Amino acid sequence: MARTKRGVISRAKHKKVLKAVKGQYGRRKNTIRIARQAMEKAMQYAYRDRKAKKREFRSLWIQRINAGVRSEGLTYAKFINGLVKSNIKLDRKVLAELAYSNPEVFKSIVKKVQSSLN
Repeated sequence: MARTKRGVISRAKHKKVLKAVKGQYGRRKNTIRIARQAMEKAMQYAYRDRKAKKREFRSLWIQRINAGVRSEGLTYAKFINGLVKSNIKLDRKVLAELAYSNPEVFKSIVKKVQSSLN
């Protein structure tokens, strides 16, 4: 039986790992054992932070909406309650974008919500 030569396969696996850790410092970028550890840890962080990113952005949107609403004399909770009552179907992402970049439109939405609350 002929002997198996795996140089090509090993080289390809190593290249894949080294490409993934390109740009890191020290032996993390060029020693295969350490590079593989660095890549696995980086992938763990990436997986975890894809979930955390969603939480962080929702929190940011809520803070921006709250800041915009408080300048109009409402609280965030009352504003969201008023949105439901006035049947305005805008999500937090859009509301935060309006509050941040287009305050006059956001103020008109707040006025509608205040009138539905009264």
